[in-house]
Amino acid sequence: QVQLVESGGGLVQAGDSLRLSCAASAGIFSNYVAGWFRQAPGKEREFVSLINWSGGVKYYADSMTGRFTISRDNAKNTVNLQMNSLKPEDTAIYYCAAARASGLPRNAASYNYWGQGTQVTVSS
Repeated sequence: QVQLVESGGGLVQAGDSLRLSCAASAGIFSNYVAGWFRQAPGKEREFVSLINWSGGVKYYADSMTGRFTISRDNAKNTVNLQMNSLKPEDTAIYYCAAARASGLPRNAASYNYWGQGTQVTVSS
């Protein structure tokens, strides 16, 4: 059973930073695209960022570009999301996901494995 476990969420003020981490069961991340998605109350789950298997290709949603940085360590089976200059509209549950896709999908349906999510709350 493949498992993804997120950590690092919390309550911060606007302008602060948080670093989310996702730990995977052995072997998964080295062969998979890893992504972060988020879901705010009453809204659909939306794409945040993804990173390819080697870490050489990274994509971000427009509203996160320049503020968020995704990284991965395949030796440790982890993927991280550094979030800077947080805004109240970043408040959501953040999910880590992994996809066996040959491409670099930004749609949630393409991801095969999901973590349980970690809450990020940004106060104004």
